[in-house]
Amino acid sequence: MRIVRGLICAAIFLAGSCFGGVPGAAAQDSQFLMPEQSAAKARQLIQQAIAALGGSAYLNVHDLTCTGRLSQFGHSGDVEGFETFVDYAEPPSKDRTENLPQRNLIQVFNGDKGWDLDRGGISEAAPTDLIQFQQDTKKDLDNILRHRIHEQNLIFRYGGPDIVDLHEADWVEIVDSDNRTIRIALSKATHLPIRKVVETRDPVTRNTTQEIEYYSNFHPIDGVQTPFQITRERNGLKIYQVFFDKCQYNTGLSDSLFTRESLEERWAKVGKKEMEKQAKKDKKNKKDKDKDKDQNADSGSDSDSDNR
Repeated sequence: MRIVRGLICAAIFLAGSCFGGVPGAAAQDSQFLMPEQSAAKARQLIQQAIAALGGSAYLNVHDLTCTGRLSQFGHSGDVEGFETFVDYAEPPSKDRTENLPQRNLIQVFNGDKGWDLDRGGISEAAPTDLIQFQQDTKKDLDNILRHRIHEQNLIFRYGGPDIVDLHEADWVEIVDSDNRTIRIALSKATHLPIRKVVETRDPVTRNTTQEIEYYSNFHPIDGVQTPFQITRERNGLKIYQVFFDKCQYNTGLSDSLFTRESLEERWAKVGKKEMEKQAKKDKKNKKDKDKDKDQNADSGSDSDSDNR
């Protein structure tokens, strides 16, 4: 559920689940469980969620292709960008996103490497983008449920019952070796994930960052329950909202799709057009500048005549 994703805190509070920590109802219900019982209940709920998401079909997803629309938000909450895209992925470490319909803006990640294709050509992904991709991979819900729950040194806890987005739910908590706390709200009715909350602490400033993702509008695709709407917030501010139009699983994507060479092949097709567009733009700008220069010269001549 990547994308590579709300309600404001007041609205969440009215629904009974504004996060500053574990909700009071959850703490009250879970305080009577011994650590072993709490961990066992958390693992049981996780297995129910995996079964609800598709069981073996969900666990055996090798690749996926999704098209949709992405809205990004600024600090004031205003929409800063809106675009359509296609996303190709081989979870958990390979991802390629292209803009539609031109496909002339492409971002590719492959493990610890990444590249961008834009109107200026191909470049290495910025180090900050690589770090963000790797961090997002560790926090990705599908990666957690398919792979990370088998890691050593994870701490599992049952977070108790709650009302989340007007749904009865159970919270599951996971703490990983990086001291990252991951809370997942699972619907009591469907066992599907409703919300994920990740809390991390900056090792230098000691400030806590909280990211929330909301999952809704599930559709069964190739045996896999897929959320067609995902919203992400960070520290109470909406970051983005994704609406998927179509998703396909296990179509046999080629590994070559996630390489720099694939971008070079694409640039060979779109680069000439981009350079022609830029040449026309430069030519027009030069023509406009020459025109302004001539007009200024004529204005100067008229002024000299008047002075004489």
